[in-house]
Amino acid sequence: MKAIRLEEPRHFERVEIDEPAQPGPGQALVRTHRMGICGTDYSGYLGKMPFFRYPRIPGHELGVEVLAVGEGVENVKPGDRCSVEPYMNCGRCYACRRGHGNCCESLNVIGVMVDGGLCDRFLIRADKLHPSDKLTYEQLALVETLGIGCHATDRGAPQPGDHVLIIGAGPIGLATLEFTRLTGAEITVMDMIESRLAFCRETYGVPHTILFRGDDSEQEAMLEITGGDRYAVVIDATGNNRSMSNALNYVAHTGTLVYVGITTGEISFPHPTLHKAEMTIKGSRNALPDDFRRIIRLIEDGTIDTGPWITHRVAFDELIDRFESFTRPETGVIKAIVEVN
Repeated sequence: MKAIRLEEPRHFERVEIDEPAQPGPGQALVRTHRMGICGTDYSGYLGKMPFFRYPRIPGHELGVEVLAVGEGVENVKPGDRCSVEPYMNCGRCYACRRGHGNCCESLNVIGVMVDGGLCDRFLIRADKLHPSDKLTYEQLALVETLGIGCHATDRGAPQPGDHVLIIGAGPIGLATLEFTRLTGAEITVMDMIESRLAFCRETYGVPHTILFRGDDSEQEAMLEITGGDRYAVVIDATGNNRSMSNALNYVAHTGTLVYVGITTGEISFPHPTLHKAEMTIKGSRNALPDDFRRIIRLIEDGTIDTGPWITHRVAFDELIDRFESFTRPETGVIKAIVEVN
């Protein structure tokens, strides 16, 4: 059975793997139709993802078809189109007992810590499948990315009228933008790439964008936008430790900073910056089952349009040759979709 495996950083191989077994109790056998390429996949390819284990079959943003189900499975049936919730949690640890399986102490994310969906067929826990009879496989493959932004927005908890700064307009920043706009907050997006900011203005009507130059112009712009207050909520989606260290300078007194990007570098800042503002710093990891169900409903009813997201498509057999190009900003990739089957 066909698969693509990342043997080590920057080295993919087309491989043949064993056929999956028939599904056992609580399992489903699924066929991968579409896979979204995520920042985690790029970081794993570049050797910059702290949770990635090699060798690994990537693929956690998935639109799949159910082929067969095991004993006791009632939430899906053969023929269903589904999004995959790729977070394999234990259900027993402190976080899981509190309903936070997204940050289980022994979490295995498919395509990151264990093999994922960049293959023809695979077995998965059926409770991690979220069906829709309306969405395409391409739309279903984007649900997980949107879930990251949904959860990050919930962690920041912006209120109507709050000034919110989203740093980084890549896929995770855009996912955060999708849900922040539903809160009624006043949004500013900051990025180093003008074309990304133009996309935010033209596609989402973002009222305020700031091109990061690394000088005093950012502070001047944000003070003008917020009337001198800075931001009630700042969400850093860059995964860049320098940006994440600097993000505290944009937070209003008593405001909240959310880190949704992941870095292997150290984050540092003078303690008084945090203390004098009595700010709250939060991490945001993955998403929750209810996020997947909510997102599917929002795409189904047209509240979220995934169309503008997809800028590149690539066939399974062409992926190895083209993947490197997707890591370069000049390629203009927002979201690339792999056509697996």
